Amino acid sequence: MDIYLIRHGIAAERELYQEDSQRPLTQKGIERTTLVAQKLAKLGLKFEQILTSPLVRAYQTAEILQKAGLSQKTTIFEPLSPNGKIQEWLDWLVKEYDPNAHAQKKLALVGHQPDLGDWVEMLVWGSVREQITVKKAGVIGLTISDLNSPLGKSQLFLLTSPKWLI
Repeated sequence: MDIYLIRHGIAAERELYQEDSQRPLTQKGIERTTLVAQKLAKLGLKFEQILTSPLVRAYQTAEILQKAGLSQKTTIFEPLSPNGKIQEWLDWLVKEYDPNAHAQKKLALVGHQPDLGDWVEMLVWGSVREQITVKKAGVIGLTISDLNSPLGKSQLFLLTSPKWLI
């Protein structure tokens, strides 16, 4: 199974909003994220579904991906909120997808830094090393060959900032 971890686009400044969860994408964030989504669509990507953090900026990013034709299904997924737990996602993944029939599936996760970087490190190395940063509207691609035991066994095949996609 291929997993694409996508960080939300450029969002409004924190001090402009009382609640961090309500910060929307800026116009520049919408434009860049749209260009990234269009490039991914041009590359022929199609996701089984897009899971997104419930925070406004992440949900808007997921909507842009869906509008570009990358998926028909977007689902709000609490573990993608800041400080979400990877184990909750892994438990969901095993319940949702048959571990024996997942090879051709593609799934997008839209969330936040440092969590996405940490999740990548857990999946690839088995521990958090605080070395991987996902830029805003950046994309990381991983192949998970064993859904039952992916930590430290997944393969990184894509790590790109939006400037390389647009």
